[in-house]
Amino acid sequence: MHERQYETGKNNDTGKKMRKLIAAMNMSLDGFCNHDAMTADDEIHQHYNELLSDADTLIYGRITYQLMESYWPGVVKKPTGNKPMDEFAVLIDDISKIVYSRTLKKVDWNNSILKKELRKEEVLKLKQLPGKNILVGSPGLIVAFMKLGLIDEYQFAVQPTVLGSGLPLFKNVNDRVDLSLLKTKTFACGAVALYYAPAKKE
Repeated sequence: MHERQYETGKNNDTGKKMRKLIAAMNMSLDGFCNHDAMTADDEIHQHYNELLSDADTLIYGRITYQLMESYWPGVVKKPTGNKPMDEFAVLIDDISKIVYSRTLKKVDWNNSILKKELRKEEVLKLKQLPGKNILVGSPGLIVAFMKLGLIDEYQFAVQPTVLGSGLPLFKNVNDRVDLSLLKTKTFACGAVALYYAPAKKE
């Protein structure tokens, strides 16, 4: 996908209101978000299938992009036979992806574009274009977007697993951030999805 499509607003039109930017992350009970250490059953995959279906743009950093790109295109070419997983593979392959990285020279995954610098005004412009939700799914970018006040909703799927070490979600957060709980969703495996919005300032 060419960058021009973001500049001209050629996205799915779902109305004139500003699109919602959602930070979505699967994480352990002790706050780590190592993608390769998390387990996702059919119900979890279906949850993320629904999240992707309601979005048309997915934002990644280099590490998460390379991890996902190394696996899911292969599932599209050779389905596993597991319906939720195979549906997830197609959805994430088809969705428009923006990758922020200063070290990558190019991105080859379907519908991906590469950006070197995160600019608040560009993200605000993207949110104002017609279309579905925008998802950010990399820990470092979630923190960066949070510091810029760009996130409209947080969706954390907390698994009943204590890893003890790994990549913490809220690394390098120095200032207090208050959130308001919107709702919760419980999965049969014991995971709980927590939906938050930034707390309104008094």
